[in-house]
Amino acid sequence: MSDVTRARHGRPVHHWRRDVIELAALFTAVAVADAVANLVGHGPDGPVLLLISAVALVATAAFHTWWARHHGHAPPVGDTDIDARPLSPEQAGPSEQSPAEAGVSTLWRMRTTVKDEPGSLAALCTALAGHRVDILSLQTHPLAEGTVDEFLLRAPGALEASGITRAVSLAGGSGTWIERADAHDLVDAPTRVLGLATRTALDAAELPLTLRQLLGRCTIRQSPAGAGPETVPTEGALEDTVMRLRAPEGGVITVERPYLPFTPTEFARARALVELDAVLGPRVPRSEDVLTLPEGNDITVRRADVGDLEAAKAMHERCSQRTLSLRYHGPVGDADRYLNHLLSPRFGRTVAVQTTSGRLVGLGHLLWDGDETEVALLVEDEWQRRGIGAELLRRLVGMALEAGCDSVYAVTQASNTGMVAAMRGLGLPLDYQIEEGTLVITARLDGVAASAEGMVSVTNAEAP
Repeated sequence: MSDVTRARHGRPVHHWRRDVIELAALFTAVAVADAVANLVGHGPDGPVLLLISAVALVATAAFHTWWARHHGHAPPVGDTDIDARPLSPEQAGPSEQSPAEAGVSTLWRMRTTVKDEPGSLAALCTALAGHRVDILSLQTHPLAEGTVDEFLLRAPGALEASGITRAVSLAGGSGTWIERADAHDLVDAPTRVLGLATRTALDAAELPLTLRQLLGRCTIRQSPAGAGPETVPTEGALEDTVMRLRAPEGGVITVERPYLPFTPTEFARARALVELDAVLGPRVPRSEDVLTLPEGNDITVRRADVGDLEAAKAMHERCSQRTLSLRYHGPVGDADRYLNHLLSPRFGRTVAVQTTSGRLVGLGHLLWDGDETEVALLVEDEWQRRGIGAELLRRLVGMALEAGCDSVYAVTQASNTGMVAAMRGLGLPLDYQIEEGTLVITARLDGVAASAEGMVSVTNAEAP
């Protein structure tokens, strides 16, 4: 029996209509043979009738043979639920994949501009469906000259980015940008923005990080009041790939993303985060850890901010000129003027070490430097070589991991063996660059889990 006459579960299919027709044909043939025999035996023209009957039987046999060939092995479509018509290559193309290809998919984030007219988005979706691309989420950003559509796509693993952009271009999309996505992008936009707003509300140091996560790969710089362009209006300004926002404490926050223009929707979301930060004012989470040094002294490690300015200046006065010069790489007399910037949560995070009497003896800074991150340490002379610098650095790297930084770098002098030893003690891949006595050590954080042992931010410890 041919395979097409089997049902889906492999059992033969019995076609009762064909059996009835063949049985009826048998009875008809017997009846006709009997009638012909009577006529031949009793009629005057027996030979003529015999010849006519022979011709009729041959014609009947030929018809039966033709009918059997065309219908005997091809059951009706309704009996098998199988469409016997062959598929064209265009119809079969996307579905003809190997099992390995069919089981692998890739997430993509894509943005493209279409005309603001009925049917434009439908044509785009149809083109993607033709390549078996699943649309997981869609956001639209209306513009004056069209609409920017932002997609989260799941595509077959064998389909390259160039294939997707080509299909989108043929469907009317222009200015298409596409990049790989991951599971974090599956969170819908409102939930994601609310999560970023929560982070901003809890810690003023989070604003640059939340802006970066909101807007993707971008460079964020903040100019203090009087140093930036004063022409920026209170509500901010958007210029294609650059947006400028008024910082809550004065000055200007500049965000640049050369590879992809900002949309008005992104600008409005970024401005809302900055306005939330301004309403809440300066704030740092209350957290502290009490640690015991090898010689038995207890120290407290906590977050610091501009409220610790006077204590930090007092520590400067107790530090030697060599210690200050190793930290600030400039005139020692100017060290105090850096503290307002360093202690501001707007430019990064600061971790302080204080004794049981409340005296500040160490500061560690994690500074947002555009799209890079700098670490810096200062420990009072009398408290050096007790592991305080290593403890501060370990916590700063833990914060950088939590913030999603790819690397951290430290700028020091080649003679600063203490800083070099602390960086090497992290156990991370290091890059060294030396130029005219200045040493830049970069620690790569790629592939290091944020929960790595010993690298936990002090922000995770609740205050007693």
